[in-house]
Amino acid sequence: MAGIYIHIPFCKTICPYCDFYSIVESDGHDTFVEALLKEADQRRDYLGGESVSTIYFGGGTPSVLPVELLDLILNRLRKLFPVTGNPEITIELNPDDVNTGYLKNLKKAGFTRLSYGIQSWDEKILKFLRRRHTAEQSAEAIENALKAGFENISADLIYGIPGQTNELWSETLDITLGFDLKHISAYHLTIEPGTPFGKLKEAGKLAEADEETSNAQFEILVEKTGKAGFIQYEISNFGKEGWFSEHNSNYWKQISYLGLGPSAHSFNKISRQWNIKSVAKYVKAVNQGKSYFEYEELDSRKRFNEYIITSLRTMWGLDLDFIEQNFEKEGYDYVMNLSSRFINYGLMRKEDNRLVLTNQGKVISDNIITEFIMVS
Repeated sequence: MAGIYIHIPFCKTICPYCDFYSIVESDGHDTFVEALLKEADQRRDYLGGESVSTIYFGGGTPSVLPVELLDLILNRLRKLFPVTGNPEITIELNPDDVNTGYLKNLKKAGFTRLSYGIQSWDEKILKFLRRRHTAEQSAEAIENALKAGFENISADLIYGIPGQTNELWSETLDITLGFDLKHISAYHLTIEPGTPFGKLKEAGKLAEADEETSNAQFEILVEKTGKAGFIQYEISNFGKEGWFSEHNSNYWKQISYLGLGPSAHSFNKISRQWNIKSVAKYVKAVNQGKSYFEYEELDSRKRFNEYIITSLRTMWGLDLDFIEQNFEKEGYDYVMNLSSRFINYGLMRKEDNRLVLTNQGKVISDNIITEFIMVS
């Protein structure tokens, strides 16, 4: 079962920490969607006829588009691809973009899952992050979604924010867990070069949270979500039983997906492609039938590294049978020899012929994953 990702690059404002491709543009939406539909038609064979079980609208801010355009995209995808009878269709939303009418129309169009960019319930932090919404708008957006008949609702949160105490983070989680949500994604604030926050950091005007605070807040996250019945199925993702993000899980399980729109990535097990990061260049190239993406063939070593990076972050970990079948004895021996050290340190364990990170290992998952990467 394959997936389709649609990148909607438009935002009303750009968050200073965001490293995803986005632009502030209030018009040109119709022209963009026309190009997007042309790309979908041009790449209808990319997935090799695999059934599509998930469709994900990300960005940017997809909720800046009227439901009519979102519905148009969905209807065209259903005609071009073998979409299953009951697909998971997700859209990322800003709390201040939606009202009850908008949500009801999303439901009518076939959307089944909402992902709200909540980030925090503290007004000072929201202003620091330059979010457009207030805590009150977040609460109203969630309640309106429930009233509109949505069950599958996720909240995005950020921790490791400069000035965010452990107590404040704990309170953020308590408020979030007070709603009838099925899923939470919680990410540590990463200050990327080139972003407004990155430039402030480079100028010595902004410092990232220290390691002790970051680790403490991660542990608070794991403990509180666990007590509330959430399962940490990936380092940053927590879902109730039966409510994991199918689309994101497919990424981590190496299942094929097609990415549409500027900067979107695609993967079909043998290659990876990524579209150019420019709405203007993307629209022009699509309309003229010219190339608008870069392409990389994945040899055995690259496929191995892809598998390590995506799988070791999840509750399913590394499947030793899969490694032996796909990467032969070299890959299997490499993983087994490396893992013994981490098992001895209590950072990893072997269960059901899989290697998974322990809670202690998850805290330093990036470091462990780096150790497993095969270098040329």
